[in-house]
Amino acid sequence: MKINVLTLFPDMFTPLQVSMLGRGLEDKKWELNLVNFRDFTSDVHHHVDDTPYGGGAGMVLQIMPIKKALDSLTNKGKVIITAPQGKTFNEKMAQDWSKEENLTFICGHYEGFDQRIYDLADETVSIGDYVLTGGELPTMSMIDATVRLLPGILGNSASPVEESFSHGLLEYPQYTRPADFEGQKVPEVLTSGNHQKIAEWRHKEALRATYLYRPDMLADRELTDEEKRMLEEIKSEKEN
Repeated sequence: MKINVLTLFPDMFTPLQVSMLGRGLEDKKWELNLVNFRDFTSDVHHHVDDTPYGGGAGMVLQIMPIKKALDSLTNKGKVIITAPQGKTFNEKMAQDWSKEENLTFICGHYEGFDQRIYDLADETVSIGDYVLTGGELPTMSMIDATVRLLPGILGNSASPVEESFSHGLLEYPQYTRPADFEGQKVPEVLTSGNHQKIAEWRHKEALRATYLYRPDMLADRELTDEEKRMLEEIKSEKEN
């Protein structure tokens, strides 16, 4: 996968070049192409913004340098803009994007984009209902969530399958050594060696975590008969 990022601050993307994603870059599992669209301006001062028509505070990003930067790319693939009015990014979106050969992100700044820039994009996406100084941090979050799903990025191929949101549930609790830390003991089922019981316990605990902390996720999930039984047990245990 090749990912293009149109940004005024390419140096901000250093975190994507370390840890597992950084090793993926070194191993050519994916490619990151950072494009400073200030380089595509036509005036000597390299202005990328201007005052808004009709008046108002702040500056608005111009369409011309962004359009020229996009046109310079040979493989744009899906073009994505980060903006508050976009649909909220989620794991399903990351899974879909991870199947693409190319992605291009446009990072905003200042008071936002000239409205005509949105016509250049295939999707407008937000990471939540809060305001940041620019689109670089949301873009990095979405790239991380997407690239980590590519084959060979994570050490354990089962990791992205078992994690929170992958099956519409939060992840089950996990433990490691020591088995007893200051009286806090690891659940016995996890040391039993009974893989079927362990799988059942993990499923129920994932359901419990989702019920307690993100019940909204259950509203969109069609529960199996076994999950309905587990959920009734969880509710009963909570009441007691």
